[in-house]
Amino acid sequence: MSLLLLAIAPVFVIIIYIYFKDKYEKEPIGVLTKSFLLGATVSIILTVVFGFIAARVFPLTDAKNVLQQFLQAFFVVALVEESSKYIIVKFYAQRNAAFNEPFDGIVYAVMVSMGFAALENVLYTFQHGAGTGLLRAFTAVPAHATFGILMGYFMGKAKFSNNRITLNLLGLLLATAFHGAYDFFLFINFIPGISIGAFISLIIGIVLSNKAIKRHQNSSNFRV
Repeated sequence: MSLLLLAIAPVFVIIIYIYFKDKYEKEPIGVLTKSFLLGATVSIILTVVFGFIAARVFPLTDAKNVLQQFLQAFFVVALVEESSKYIIVKFYAQRNAAFNEPFDGIVYAVMVSMGFAALENVLYTFQHGAGTGLLRAFTAVPAHATFGILMGYFMGKAKFSNNRITLNLLGLLLATAFHGAYDFFLFINFIPGISIGAFISLIIGIVLSNKAIKRHQNSSNFRV
């Protein structure tokens, strides 16, 4: 039970944080819950399927080959996982009537991302122990949140724009870029000191995420 709490606690801290950042028009709990559950189920299934295909296209034959690890990080992991979340946001949340202001893109993308992160974090924590769970609480889980915020920022703009396709794909591209950079520096940890790049990319992602949140707050349709 303690491992389970350790795994899910950071997820719900982020969910509560984003919920209260949605200052002017809260989203229905039922739609939020469904987005979370879709992230924890459908996006995981899609990741397994897409990941299997991507791993065949970009096989890893040498763990110390930097180019192969680049392809693993950006295509086999980042693009696969972010595409799996993107599909849920685009075909469920973005079409929902409750999605009625740009900030909602951030809310729903984070909910889907946290559903994904919750199951992933439980699996890692139960497999590797409390130390891993504690480390991921301050690294991987916030990273998934930043990927969701960056994707959701543009998907929120897309819902109310004539350039919907371009903005949606820009959100997917940006989330994939930050996710890929984060993983890539961790994957090539055989190069001494290179792992610091993952934390730098995470910090940059957090800074941009805060700016994205403030911009959509300030442009809310419901702001008095």
